[in-house]
Amino acid sequence: MHSDRPAASPPVDDPDADLVRRVGTGDPLAVRALTARKLPRLTALAARVLGDAAEAEDIAQESLIRAWRQAPVWRFGEARFDTWLHRVTLNLCRDRLRRVRPGGPQDLEALVDPGPAPDRGLEARDVGDRVAAAMAILPARQREAVVLCHYQEMGNIQAAAALGISVEALESLLSRGRRALRAALSDLVT
Repeated sequence: MHSDRPAASPPVDDPDADLVRRVGTGDPLAVRALTARKLPRLTALAARVLGDAAEAEDIAQESLIRAWRQAPVWRFGEARFDTWLHRVTLNLCRDRLRRVRPGGPQDLEALVDPGPAPDRGLEARDVGDRVAAAMAILPARQREAVVLCHYQEMGNIQAAAALGISVEALESLLSRGRRALRAALSDLVT
C-alpha cells in the first residue's frame, strides 16, 4: 500500500474530519455547524490574548473564513483541524498585537484599580480584573501557552502543536507564566 506519510507517523485522528469534508463541499449546514462548534472557543482565545472583545470577534470570524477556504484542500491525517485553527487564530492575534493600538493588553494594567473593591459583591469581578491584568503583562508566548492550556483546555501536545513548538518548550513557557502569575497575584493566594 502506497502512503505519502512516513511509516513512523500514524495518521492523526481528527474529530472534525467529517464536518470539514462537508464544509469543503460547500454544505451550508456543515458551515453553520462548524461555526457553532468553533466560534465561541476561538472568540474566547482571541479575547484572552488580545484583551479586547470586539477585536476578538473580528479575529475569530477571520479564522473561520480561513477555515472555510482551507476546508476543500485540507490534508486529513497530518494534523488536527482544530489545532490548525487555533494556530491561525493565534497568528492573527499576534499580527493584531504587532500593530500599536491604544487600549491593547499593554494598557489593561492601567485600567485595573489596585485598591480594594468598593463593594464585597464586586469581589469576584475585582479578582477577574486582576487576573486579566496579570495575564496582559505576561510575555506573549507565555500568555498564549497559559490561555491554550488553562482556558482553551488543550493538552500539552495539542497546545505545543498550535504554538509550533516542542512540548518541552511549552512546559517551560507554562512554568514561567504560572510563576509570574503567582507573583503578580500573591495577595490573592492563601
